[in-house]
Amino acid sequence: KTKAMRVLAFLLFASQATCFTSFPRKNRLTSSLSMSAALIVQNKGGGHGELGFQLAKNLSSNPKITSITILQDDACKDSTEPFKSYQSDLPDVKVVKVSLGDEAINAASIKNALEGQSFDYIWDNASKGSVGAGKAIIDCAKEWNCKLLTYVSSAGCYQPAADSAMPMSEANTPAKESSGQVQYENYATEQSLPFVSFRPQYIYGPKSNKYDYIDWYFDRIMRELPLPIPGDGNQKVSLTNSEDVASLLASVLNDEATAVKQRIFNCGTDNLISYNEVAELCAEIAGKKATIHLYDGESLGKGKFPFRLTDFYVAPDLAKEKLGWTGAKHTLKEDLPWYFENYQARGGDTKDLDLEKDQEILSSC
Repeated sequence: KTKAMRVLAFLLFASQATCFTSFPRKNRLTSSLSMSAALIVQNKGGGHGELGFQLAKNLSSNPKITSITILQDDACKDSTEPFKSYQSDLPDVKVVKVSLGDEAINAASIKNALEGQSFDYIWDNASKGSVGAGKAIIDCAKEWNCKLLTYVSSAGCYQPAADSAMPMSEANTPAKESSGQVQYENYATEQSLPFVSFRPQYIYGPKSNKYDYIDWYFDRIMRELPLPIPGDGNQKVSLTNSEDVASLLASVLNDEATAVKQRIFNCGTDNLISYNEVAELCAEIAGKKATIHLYDGESLGKGKFPFRLTDFYVAPDLAKEKLGWTGAKHTLKEDLPWYFENYQARGGDTKDLDLEKDQEILSSC
């Protein structure tokens, strides 16, 4: 009888354990010791405007993260992407709005807006320096004793010499010490935080609200106008889909200790492309011819051209080596069909253009 009761008790325990672990992740009972809350600080828009949205989608399936909050700059336009898709596409993500552009903002006001909640992982995709919101976020990270603060910096802070090797490396390419992003990185490091910074370039995406880079090509191709491209047009550019940028930002969770030890990572696609190749791909999608007009950028400047006069690009080699990032899932060639559809839907082929700079360059050649 005693043996039978023991068997019965074991079977009852096993059935209860099975039922417990079969609950969906978001409904599973989790001890406070294992909970990892993520905070994404998101700017009002622009080149980084879509990253918070894509990062939240990425983190939603990461087993390390049990809750996600977006601290959203209230200067965003709710009627535009990606902000209008928060509720429909991120139903389990909490969104808290605050005036991140207010110079008087501090850690106390941030914590008040978040109703006293603390966070284990922070991704700052809003701050442009170590004052105002930037300082406030870093100070909050220190008070919360966060596991990791990840900053979305910019590769625009690099100042390569004329003979610098490309792609620009994290270790050997000098950065502009006066740039706000570098000052943020320095302040976070001074606080002895577990800190990582990513330096991205030229981002596009399905819910972006900045289109300057690729639109420049379509604007001229659709009107059968020449494309004034500086140099020989063989300069490489890193045009990266926002989903790939988000996966790079999330890759810090693969090896947090290594990420913190390295600290700085370049952030971009490993599918590089030349200025001329972008023109040809856009023309192919539009069903038109690309009339490329090469000119001396050193003497005539860049005009409205969206990229640098010379090679200026990064590669994600270090993130692949140190963090196990598997590489970009998107290529510009594969993405251009939907991009072109969006371009037409936005009225890109009928909008007014300022071509004064183009005409100055073309008339000088």
